[in-house]
Amino acid sequence: MDIIQVVSLGLIAALLIILLKEQKSSAAFLLLLVTVIIIFLSILDQVKYIFTLLSYIADQAQVEPVYFKTILKIIGIAYIAEFGAQLIRDAGLNSLASKVELAGKLFILMLAIPIVTAVIETILNFIPGHLG
Repeated sequence: MDIIQVVSLGLIAALLIILLKEQKSSAAFLLLLVTVIIIFLSILDQVKYIFTLLSYIADQAQVEPVYFKTILKIIGIAYIAEFGAQLIRDAGLNSLASKVELAGKLFILMLAIPIVTAVIETILNFIPGHLG
């Protein structure tokens, strides 16, 4: 599915959701959920291509695989948390959406600690007189 088809699907779904929302809000949300799933599934090939390209670049740059995988996980968590929070906001549950975003940030922080530690240790090794 190309971008024109994705945008067209989104616009058609948006119009239908607006029409349904007044009378059957649960059906409108279900239509929203189905539309989002279809769009998500339609872009999986592009996501796979991006990850393959990033893996190739990381290999060429000789980036440690553990750091590269961690960064990819962080990016994935950010997108998934944002995606989920926006769906929850669309359902009118802003408070719950905020908690999902907070959970995503905490997961990212947990994954980032080893990378931050490695960066700090590397910096400290360059400081003259530092006992490392």
